[in-house]
Formats: sequence, C-alpha cells, structure tokens
Amino acid sequence: MSTTLLRTIQPNHFTLLGTALFRRNRTTTTSRHISVRCLGSQTASSQPRTAPKNHGSNKLDEILRDYEAVIGIETHVQLSTSTKAFCTCPNTYGSKPNTSICPVCMGLPGALPVLSSKVVDFGVRLGLALNCGLSLKSKFDRKQYFYPDLPKGYQISQFDVPIASGGYVDVDIPLEFGGGHRRFGITRVHMEEDAGKLLHSDTGDYSQVDLNRAGVPLLEIVSEPDMRSGIEAAEYGSEMQRIVRYLGVSNGNMQEGSLRCDVNISIRPIGQAQFGTKVEIKNLNAFSAMSRAIDYEITRQALLYNQGQADQIVTETRLWDEGAQKTVTMRKKEGLADYRYFPEPDLPEVILTQEYVDSIRASLPELPEAKRRRYEAMGLGIQDVLFLANDVSVAEYFDQVIGKGADVKSAANWLMSDIAAYLKNEELSISDVKLTPQELAELIAAIKDETISGKIGKQILFELLAKGGTVQGMIKEKDLVQITDPVEIEKMIMKVISESPKQLEQYRSGRTKLQGFFAGQVMKMSKGKANPALLNKILLEKLDAKE
Repeated sequence: MSTTLLRTIQPNHFTLLGTALFRRNRTTTTSRHISVRCLGSQTASSQPRTAPKNHGSNKLDEILRDYEAVIGIETHVQLSTSTKAFCTCPNTYGSKPNTSICPVCMGLPGALPVLSSKVVDFGVRLGLALNCGLSLKSKFDRKQYFYPDLPKGYQISQFDVPIASGGYVDVDIPLEFGGGHRRFGITRVHMEEDAGKLLHSDTGDYSQVDLNRAGVPLLEIVSEPDMRSGIEAAEYGSEMQRIVRYLGVSNGNMQEGSLRCDVNISIRPIGQAQFGTKVEIKNLNAFSAMSRAIDYEITRQALLYNQGQADQIVTETRLWDEGAQKTVTMRKKEGLADYRYFPEPDLPEVILTQEYVDSIRASLPELPEAKRRRYEAMGLGIQDVLFLANDVSVAEYFDQVIGKGADVKSAANWLMSDIAAYLKNEELSISDVKLTPQELAELIAAIKDETISGKIGKQILFELLAKGGTVQGMIKEKDLVQITDPVEIEKMIMKVISESPKQLEQYRSGRTKLQGFFAGQVMKMSKGKANPALLNKILLEKLDAKE
C-alpha cells in the first residue's frame, strides 16, 4: 500500500523494518525530522476543474435560487492538556521537531497507552456545553489507515459509542448578514488522538515527518447537515471557537491548528429530499475563508447542475486556494473508506458516574449563548451583545465593570469604541491593559456626575490604558475637575466675545454656525474643563442678546 502514496525514497539505504520507508535526515545536526519522499500529485486529475464562467450576477442569482445547499462540519479541537492523550509527553506547540515523543506516541512495539483523565474531563465538559446526551459507558476503537505521519498505522478514536451525542448549538447571525437566530444539531462528540505532521520541502519533492503532534488529544465535533450558507457555517465555526475558549478546553487558535474545520457540502434542487453528491473542503484557516470557500463551491456546483453536468460533481476532497479564491481538487474518493474499526484492546471502557457528570455540570461557566441572552435582557442591542460576548476576556472585563455599578450602555460604548480602537492599534488584548475594571467604572461615574467632561474622560482613558493609575488621582494631579460654575463660564464667554468682534458681527448677520467657533475658543481657554451643556446655554444667550 505504501507504493500508492510514496514514490522512491531518497537513495540512502537503511535497514529499519527491512523496507526503505523512513530515514533520519542527515543534512543538519540540529534537525530531528524523519524524511519521506512523496508523490508529486495525489489527485486523480492532472488539472483541477474550476467553476464555469459567471453568466452575470442576475443570471447567477436566478440559478442559485433553484438550489439548496446542505452543509455539515467536522471540527477537530486540540485540547489544552499538559500531556498527550495516552502518554506523559508534554503537549506543547512550537517545540523543535521530534523532541516531544516517546515509544507510545511513536507507536513502537510493546508500548501501551494510558488514558489521561483530563481528556475525559474535557470531553464531558464540551458534551454538556453542546447540550448532548452523555454515554456513561463509552469505549475507544482503532481507526486503521496508512499515512506517513501516523506511526502506528491506526488512530485511537471512538466509533460506535462516542462520549457525547445528540446535541445542538444556538447561534446569532450578525445584522450585516441578515440577522436572526439559528439552531444547528450536533451529531456526536468523540475523543481521539492527533496524527503527526508532514513538513513539506520548498521543492515539493520530499516531506519530513514531525511526530510531536502524534498522540495530542482531540475532541471531534460532528454537526448535523443543518447549515445552508457560507455565513451560517462560518458563524457555527465561530461559536465552536467561543465555546471551547469559554470552557478553557482549548485555545481555539486556527493558525496553530488547535481548531480545524472540514466542511462537507452538497446542493440539491429546491424541494428534493435526497442529498446531492458530497464534496469535502479542507485548508480553511479562517472563518472568513470558510464562508468564501462554501459560497464558491455552491456556485460551482449550481452552475454544473444548470448546464446539465451534474455528473461532474464527484465525491472528492477539495482545497481552498486563498490566492485564486476558488476550491481545487486535492484527491478523488472512489468509495467509502474502510477503516476496519475494532475495539481498542489496550484500553478499558470509559465509565462515568452520574455524580462525576453532575460535578462537572455544576462547574461549567456561563456560556456564550447564555451570556448573549443576559446582555440582551439588560437592554443592549444585538451588535453590542455579539461584540461583548465574542471574547471571553472582554465579557469578563465588562461584567466586572458593571459589577462596580457602572451604567451598562456606557460601559459597552467605552469598550466597543475607544478601548477597542486602542487595543487594535497597539495589538493588545484586554488582559494586557493597565486600566482596571474598577477604574473604568470610576471614569464612567466621573463623567456621569459631571466631575469631568467626556472629552477630558477620553484623555484620561488613554493614559490609564497605557500607564495605569487611578481616575481620582489623575483628576487631582492634572486639575481636571470640570468647571460648572455659571459665573466663571460666563466670564470666559464674555472675554472671547469681546476679543472676536468680527465673528460676532458675522454671527448676528446670519452665520449661526460660528457658534462652534466661540464654543471652541471658550473650551480652549478653559483647557477643556468647561461644562459643554452649560457653556452652550450661556453662549447662545450672550450671542443672541440684543445690544
């Protein structure tokens, strides 16, 4: 079987297992990769088929209206455990190749796996968070297939008795994409181990195997085929990322491969119950890319249907080409894979007690959906709600601010506008800033009771974000208390008016927009401390007064 996947290995001879499959890379003393030479192409077609030319947006819209997309997603979540799933090797990202390995994760004969209890804990947590039913008695199975980065020749997974099944997840669609609430079914959640990783050479004529990732614990989430558009699929993926981050079971970073989504998509004429031919899309490293890839694939398949070429839609795996903004064939699937599952003989059944499940249920944090509904009940708009609940750190910060008595809408506005802009410009997260929730609440209160103006508040905000400190201390140190004495404000207004006779004449001749000029001069004179509402009230009285 190896000859179907591997071409001739690099010419050095060696005696490992009597066949020339792997060899140590001798090109450098620091590298510990294992090298294999791979096929130049693994596709069944020499040229990837692209979608037919666009017939114009109106015509295309008419075609797309005749078909319905059916989309399901398999999400692999890499768990944030300290060790791998079945051995004590450290589970760390970015280590030098083949430095976090042992006989167990290398698949050496005689090495026996021992399940990490943390993997079970995380599996139960995620199953409960996804509203699944739990299997109090589940088991592991061997999923057998050949690939160069799978050292044992099989993957330890779960087949017919997963740890969780039959759940759902609720998702809010942003207003810019039409808004609304969706519920997507979860078929199952099962525990398994990751494979190693192939590092491809620049020339493409060989690959090196890094087994650091082999044996890293995964939870695979299989959705029901309930999604109908790229936006719905991307929002489903985003919600999965939010949930695993809220739970603390994974960092969910797609760039590191901690969260990987494989999309299965088919289309069918509107009204047809039978599913169409399923195509799998891989290489999706961002949710925006997922949305674009699905929309492209829907269009590609609909155009083929419309042109009477539905037979050209075949069961295959396609990759998303970000540069070309299209899907391309990776490999054909001539039939269903026969993984020859059978129960893993080296691992006992996983048996959960109801008391154990109840203790984990009681320890679950407030999840994104519950948090969104709570924020909505506070009177916040859906855009505010989606922003605040999107990041668990931002949500916790916001909750602490309003817990100190800050006005809900004001706290949301500060976080969504000035603070969000600062974080973006400085490339920081909310946990990096020196402004504490207590001090943001103090700042909001100082503006609300007119101790300082909103303009002064912004000046204080950026200094507190960068350097820390207290609001009251900064107000006192910089003498920033807002001027609310009408007599003092009136004196400054009269001084500005007396020094601007030309502008006063123009104002009284009808150029009323010059009110802004006078207000600006007074604010400048007061160093921004004059109460804006009181200033404008007195200013209008003086400007409109008859001589």
